[in-house]
Amino acid sequence: MQITEYTFGRITINGETYQTDVIITPQDVKDNWRRKVGHNLAIEDLADVMTTKPEIVIIGSGYYGRMRIPQATRDYLEEQGIQLVVAKTAEAIDRFNHLQQECARIVAALHLTC
Repeated sequence: MQITEYTFGRITINGETYQTDVIITPQDVKDNWRRKVGHNLAIEDLADVMTTKPEIVIIGSGYYGRMRIPQATRDYLEEQGIQLVVAKTAEAIDRFNHLQQECARIVAALHLTC
């Protein structure tokens, strides 16, 4: 998967443009990703991510970085042996594009606004 463009509320992945939050797995892009509580990432919000058995999960916390990842969510991923990378979405995209060349089991969950 290659992310070629990102602006507030809009992302282009493998030539297709999305205007909702997305989860990117090695196999596909799941758009219209919603969280249980808007700008707070709960463990339950990562159900689709966990089915792929990732080694690395990259969280794009939004254009301005307003989405929060509670300690319980961080602890859960660590207990599962998953490396967590959290950054504003633009930086998270750069990290995803780079790291996927090194790791086949990488997933990105990207908040496109706020």
